[in-house]
Formats: sequence, C-alpha cells, structure tokens
Amino acid sequence: MIFISIIPFAIGFLCLQGKVSSVANKSHHKDNSEGWFDLLDQVMDGYLVVDSKNRIESLSPSLKRWLKFHDDQLTGLQLGEPFPEIYNSLISKSNNSWVRNGEGKLFPVRVFKAIVPGSIGNRSAIFLEDLTTRKSLEKELIKTRDQFQGVFTEAVDALVIINSRGVIQNVNPATEKLFGYSGEEMISRNVSMLMPNPHKENHDQYISNYLTSGVAQIIGIGREVPGKKKDGSLFPMRLGVSEVLTEEGSLFTGIIQDLTQQKKAETKILQLNQALEEKVRSRTSELSKTVNKLLFSNKKLENVIQQREKINQALIESEKDLKLALSNEKELGNLKSRFVSMASHEFRTPLSSILSSSELIGMVLEKDQPEKAKKYLDRIEESVNALSGILNDFLSLSRLEEGATEINIEEFLLQDLCQEIIKEFEPLLKDGQKLALEHHVDEVTMLSDKRMLKNILTNLLSNASKYSPKNQPIKCRISNVKGEVCIDITDHGMGIPEEDIPYLFSRFFRASNATNIQGTGLGLHIIKRYLSLLGGRIRLRSELEKGSTFTVYIPIKTTTNEENISR
Repeated sequence: MIFISIIPFAIGFLCLQGKVSSVANKSHHKDNSEGWFDLLDQVMDGYLVVDSKNRIESLSPSLKRWLKFHDDQLTGLQLGEPFPEIYNSLISKSNNSWVRNGEGKLFPVRVFKAIVPGSIGNRSAIFLEDLTTRKSLEKELIKTRDQFQGVFTEAVDALVIINSRGVIQNVNPATEKLFGYSGEEMISRNVSMLMPNPHKENHDQYISNYLTSGVAQIIGIGREVPGKKKDGSLFPMRLGVSEVLTEEGSLFTGIIQDLTQQKKAETKILQLNQALEEKVRSRTSELSKTVNKLLFSNKKLENVIQQREKINQALIESEKDLKLALSNEKELGNLKSRFVSMASHEFRTPLSSILSSSELIGMVLEKDQPEKAKKYLDRIEESVNALSGILNDFLSLSRLEEGATEINIEEFLLQDLCQEIIKEFEPLLKDGQKLALEHHVDEVTMLSDKRMLKNILTNLLSNASKYSPKNQPIKCRISNVKGEVCIDITDHGMGIPEEDIPYLFSRFFRASNATNIQGTGLGLHIIKRYLSLLGGRIRLRSELEKGSTFTVYIPIKTTTNEENISR
C-alpha cells in the first residue's frame, strides 16, 4: 500500500484511505488511480493532476464545471501558466491562495497537494477548496462584531457580561462611570463586588439555583436592587438580566439603570402630592361646614313653610293665600338653585387651585426630572379633571330636576358633528385604542339640539374607552331607520353583568364589576333624560368580558313640547 500524504481536513481522509487502498489493490501492474479520482470528485470542490514536472495532465469534472475549463485548454501546460497563484502557494508551502477561472474571475481557495496512490510516474493531485462562502461569512461576522462593539461601547446604560460562575467577562464605559471602577479592576472578578449584602453573599447561589432548576428570580424579569460603588456608597438601580447560550456555556448580560435621580424626584413629587391632598382635605372640611350651615338654614326655612302651610289651610279658598303658597314654593326652588350654584363655586375654587399648582410644578420639573415624575403630575391633573366632571354631572342633573334645561333646536349635518366629536375625543383614547366611524347613510341634515346630542355621544364614547382595555377598537356606526337616526357605539371591553342591566340608567347606579373605576353613576341617567327631551330612546346589548353596544335612536326632526320636557 502506498502512503497518502494529505491533510485530513481536505477530504476526511481518515475515512477515505480504506476506500482508496481497496481500489489500489485491485491490480498490481496497471494504473488504478481512476477509481481514486472518482471518489475524490464526490467529496472535493475540485482537483487537478500534474506529473513530476508540474505539467497539467487533467482536471476533475467538478473543477472543470466550476472554473469553466476544458482538458484540451490546459493539458500539457505548466501549472504556473494558467494558475500562477496556486503554483506560488505550493512553492511557499501556503495553503491559502487564489484561482482564476476561464472568464478571468478570481476565487479564494485553500490548496492541498498529495501523491496519487497506485499511479505510474509519481503523479500528484492538487485539491482546491472554495472559500468564497467562508470569506463572505467572515466579513459578515466581522461586521456584526463591530456593530455589537459599537452598541456595547456607546450604550447609555451600564452593561455587564458574566459567565455561569458569576465572573465578569466584559463591561462598557457606562459601567466604569457608574461604579467608579476601571474595566481592568472588574474583569475576571466576581460580579458580587458590585453588590451589598445580602445580595453579595447569595448571588452565586442565585445563578446555581437557576442553572439547576430553570426557575428565574430576575432573569428576563428585571427588578430594583441596590448597587455598591467603589467608594462603598450604595445607590438604587434597576437590573435586567438576559441569558445567551454559547458553546462554552451560558453568558448573562446585566443592563443597569441608575435610579438615584428618579428616586429623588419621586420623593419630591410624593411630598408635593401629600401637600396638595392636605389642602384638598382642608378645603373640603371648610366646604362641609358651609353645607351644614346651609342645611340648617334650609331646615329652619322648612319649619317656617310648615307653619305657614298650617295658617294657610284656613284660607285655602282665598286666591291671595294660594298665590302666597305658590310664592313660598318658588322661593324654596330658588334657594335650592342658589345652593347648587354656591356648592359649584366652592368646589371649583379648590379644584382650579390644584390644577394650576400641578401645571406650575410640571413646568418647573419638566427640564430636569425623569419621565415618571411627569406621570405623577399627570395623575394629579387627571384627578382634578375627574372631580370637575363629577361636578358637571351634578349640575346637569340639578338642571334636569328643576326643569331648567333648555332645548335649542338648530339645523346641522350629523356627519359634521360626528367628525367634530371624534377629532376632539381621539387624543383622550387609551394607548392603542382606535375609533372607527362608519356611515351607512347619505348626509343627514338634523333639526335638533346640537349641544345636547354632542354631550350624549361624547359621554357614550368616553364610557366605551374607559371600560375597555388598551389596544381595543371602538366603533361608531350611523344608519337611518324609519325617519330616525340610529347610532351604534360598540366597544370590546369588560361588558355589563346581566342582572345589572335593568338598573343601569338609574341615578347613582354603578355596575357591580365597575366599582373600582372612577364614575358617579349619573352619566347614563343624564343621557336617557336628554334623549327624552329630544324624543329619542336608547337600547343596550352587552356580554360580560366581550363588550357592549349602546344604540341611540333620535328623530331627524325634533319638536319641543310639554310631553318631551315632562319626560
């Protein structure tokens, strides 16, 4: 058997030698290399055969297809003529080279040379491995590495990479700045150096438990923990950890955000919020005293009226006494109206003060406080607006009860009103909520109270948004049914329990599944009263956890009469 001197990487030669030997042993006197070449052509990108003087004898079929040559083009030529790069690489004993095809295009290749077994005349085979794909992958790998290094280096947050033993593998400049250590001081040391007790003592056990059980306490979750700087000082930070699996094992990347300024801002906002709440309590107490005085006065007045009624019983047939009783009733109504107006003013004064104070705080903190501080201020402002909405509901109810609600009939396009409402309402939607308007009628000219209809639709849309989660659509559909406009407002929210539906339009009634959501229980009652004034009506379809559809029917032409007002 002839020994074959070829690098195993070229053709998996440890597996191939046995096949070559069996081919070579079939004959002792003639050239048996053809079977060997057939095997090589199946496992290599290509090869060519040269004689002892480096003259080309033949090219493998795969090499001819790849380089687009024919045997008669190269046979008999010195190897260095068509392939100078290959020849030079063999002379310099370098495996990396280039090969040029019949069209003049260069390809990166790896070159191996071996004695042909069973051949006559000391022939050699030169094997070529195409490195084009490998070179492309290497470039892409370098590009990816450079991109990662750029992101890692320039990241604003601190980034720490550790192995499964908790040993720091790499840190970025933001980590050095945050903790006060240099990279050299941290790399190859346990990450617990950046933690105070008890986290420092238990950290390695955290990792061991995770690798054993797969149960993550912080990996993929993130939480607030204390950090320890080089000077020993502690600071609050948010730590998020992700895991990357490599051939060497798991690597963990910690993303660290310094919460020092955020915590200071939160403390200051909390103090301001407490001060505002104390002010609200104080003004509420003052208002309560005022209301008690009014109730006492009202009681006294009722007693006076009762006494007058007793006196007037004897004079009931007297027109003068009837007029006096009527005058007393009107006086009582006027007193009630004045009470509501006064209460309205007393509510609005502290609410306006709170609102303006929150706006001033927002202006002062806007430039140098984190985003969370702004959210606390937004909550104060939302609470004030909610209280104002509650007050408006009470005032609307008061006017309805007193019969003081005026109907102002005017002509307007329904589609224009709906577009106006949607434009004003869309900024108030929750994140991801979309309001879609569907027209199934031509332009409708309404003869009705535009302001009252706008309040009805705005209130229903507000409920659809309030009782629906984020990222859920709200649909407003307009159609015409027998001289009436039909408006469907559909949401995909929490729905209404079936047992609550009969009472939903009663004053101060809240559905049993909505008690934790802010509201007065007056909105739907007021809507129904408004619709009665306009000669309209409202229907409800709801399914728990799937949503609700409120359908409003309004005459295209509304006429004001005593029947509507009395309803």
